[in-house]
Amino acid sequence: MQERKALHTLLAKRQEDLPPRRMKDSYLEVILPLGSQPEIREKYLNVHNSVRFGRILEDLDSLGVLICYTHTKQETQPRSPLSIVTALVDKINLCKKIIYPDCDIKFTGNVSWVGRTSMEVKMHMLQLHGGDYSPVLDATFVMVARDPENKRPAFVNPLIPESPEEEEIFKQGELNKLKRIDFSTASLLKMAPTAEERNIVHDIFLNTLDTRTVSFRSRKLPPNSVWMEDAKLKGLQICHPQERNIFNRIFGGFLMRKAFELGWATACSYGSSRPFIVSVDDIMFQRPVEVGSLLLLSAQVCYTEKNYIQVRVHSEVYDADTREHQTTNIFHFTFISENEVPRVIPKTYGESMLYLDGKRHFAAIMKDI
Repeated sequence: MQERKALHTLLAKRQEDLPPRRMKDSYLEVILPLGSQPEIREKYLNVHNSVRFGRILEDLDSLGVLICYTHTKQETQPRSPLSIVTALVDKINLCKKIIYPDCDIKFTGNVSWVGRTSMEVKMHMLQLHGGDYSPVLDATFVMVARDPENKRPAFVNPLIPESPEEEEIFKQGELNKLKRIDFSTASLLKMAPTAEERNIVHDIFLNTLDTRTVSFRSRKLPPNSVWMEDAKLKGLQICHPQERNIFNRIFGGFLMRKAFELGWATACSYGSSRPFIVSVDDIMFQRPVEVGSLLLLSAQVCYTEKNYIQVRVHSEVYDADTREHQTTNIFHFTFISENEVPRVIPKTYGESMLYLDGKRHFAAIMKDI
């Protein structure tokens, strides 16, 4: 870290001092040779003889950071003074249920929008079939640049769109930013539910009242339903040095993989059949995870519709000395099960807010796919 301190002098004082970049300047193409190099297949293989999606999340996170370093690279500087970290996974939408473990995968991506200290990265994953690459997923990440010690924001090179198509992509990046602000402003942690949402919660309450008693406390589970409190799994990770990044913090891709695997297990347990990931959205990296931390993961089925399962994973670090818990991430995963699944039913007001939040995320996903 002492070496990185010396890089402070290379930071730009203003964004205007940095040369503008084009989208093609940061474009990268990377091949994951699962078909042509079978020896690396083991790391990516799951028990269903397909590719572990958690590993793909790790690769996307690494590629996103590399693309941003390519965008901000200065030819005169042998080392970048910037610390680039993942701030948010805006969305990952899949168009294929199964990723094959014996066919090469191609990742492509570039910076699609730039603020003053943040960058949006669009990435695509394709897989080789019959001599052609066909799309598997599209991903949008938001990265932030910080100073060499990862303490304060740092300016990044502006982005200049070169064609009407690039103008549209850049404009979409700005819209994505505004959408995130709106979604955050309307959060159920800040604002009361809408009138329609209040009616949904009240209808659920009425449908679960035991009509044999004249009591608000006596609740009865409707047929083909599961109480929300019975639809969760928990896990613990000890954060070893093996999973650290160059800043001596735990690698964000590792956190995503662990959260996804617990979310998948929760959906699998709930639906009693193999779930397939449909979408990942709105993963906020709220604070870094230090090496040696006890990472507590809690996965909750918060909304279901037909054979779709919406899972929210909350991760927090536990400090054994102070006995304090601090939230590090919230993850949202949408799965599709092979069969129709029971309806998840909230019982308390807090669970009802989780249910509505899950419903909002699910509705947003369904608009995109």
